[in-house]
Order: sequence, then C-alpha cells, then structure tokens
Amino acid sequence: MRVNLTVNGRPQRADDVWEGESLLYVLRERLGLPGSKNACEQGECGSCTVRLDGVPVCSCLVAAGQAEGREVLTVEGLADGTGLAPVQQAFIDAGAVQCGFCTPGLLVAADELLERHPDPGDADIREALSGNLCRCTGYEKIMDAVRLAAARRSASEGV
Repeated sequence: MRVNLTVNGRPQRADDVWEGESLLYVLRERLGLPGSKNACEQGECGSCTVRLDGVPVCSCLVAAGQAEGREVLTVEGLADGTGLAPVQQAFIDAGAVQCGFCTPGLLVAADELLERHPDPGDADIREALSGNLCRCTGYEKIMDAVRLAAARRSASEGV
C-alpha cells in the first residue's frame, strides 16, 4: 500500500508499505528520518515518540497505514532550520543528554508539554514524560532542562 502523510511540515509518500509495518519503520527506513529510536518495539520506553496530529504517540505501536493523511512531527522537525529548538538547546545546556538514545522521545514529549502548558510544575513535567525511560541521567537533569526551556520561553515572551 501507499501511505501519504505530512512529516515535519512536508508532504511525504511511502510506497510498498506492508500492512503490519510501523510508523517508526516508515520514518526511519523509508523516509530517512533516524531521530526516533527503535528500542523496545512495545511502546514501553518512549524513545520512538513522535507527535501524530499534535498528540505524542509511540510510533512503534502505530501502524503506518493509520498515519494516512495525518501530520507527524519528529525530533528532526523541532528545529526551525536556523538552529536548535529552545527545548533542544535547554537539554544541552542542562546536561540532560548522555547516551542520547532516549533523548528524541523526551524532546518531542517535552516540546508538546511546553506548547500545551508553558509554565509547567514538576508534577506536570513528570506526567508528560512518564512514558519515556532513561537509563543514564536519573531524570533530574531532564527535569532541569524542561524547567530551563519553560523559563526561557517565559522570558522571551515577556511573561
């Protein structure tokens, strides 16, 4: 089957997709977007998190055909082409990136949180990132990064 979707604001088409193929596979192997990581393939780790029509989902659990005609935002789509997205820069500045395997999913989930809730509390951050597992950081630096991104966003908007 053919799957037509919009990825990171650009129309895309994947041909010869088999019925059981995941959105994750299509993104990585057919569309050349390796940012979303393939780890557990069971929706348990969050490293493959993308936004599907604005909602964070584990792309390993979404059949590619379910993305027909829909919008997908991957970690590659967070940056605007002139530099890193604020949440990406905050992760670097806060030291929240270690091995980097979980980072793409965390970034997509954190970006969605900050769009929906510009001034999140710690409970909001924990809830938004609860589907993403990290084996390296202990989460405190990740929390720091989301707080930093939120603070910078507030400062730039004069809030």
